Amino acid sequence: MNIPFTGTCQCGNVRYEVNKEPLITVACHCQDCQKLSASAFSITMVIPADSLNIVSGKLAVFERPAELGGSALCYFCPTCGNRVYHENPQHPGIYRLKPGGLDDTSQIKPQAHVWTSRAQPWFSFPADVPTFETQPDLKEFLATS
Repeated sequence: MNIPFTGTCQCGNVRYEVNKEPLITVACHCQDCQKLSASAFSITMVIPADSLNIVSGKLAVFERPAELGGSALCYFCPTCGNRVYHENPQHPGIYRLKPGGLDDTSQIKPQAHVWTSRAQPWFSFPADVPTFETQPDLKEFLATS
């Protein structure tokens, strides 16, 4: 990716910049991501928390239970409701950016598919991308990717 990369929420009130390479980009097929995207899956770009800079606008946050226990903090634009990133308090220092808001989405390429046990039956997984039935342990996953 070209660093830094930038993005906005849907209405443009929140603008952000990421100044480090993503750790990994995944397509998540869990039911929460299906609801979030109103589609079969959601793309998530795992980034170091210190790489995200909110350039303009303010984010609101709500907390929801996570599929494997614990919780997820969901940061969104209070005007348009567009999610910008998620944070798991059990993984400090890591954010899960929702990259559909990037100014250049052509660089988004999932390196894995997670929660494939929840995938829609009509979806065909690419043969050259690893798949995981649930959520792999983040530290182990990053060490092997």
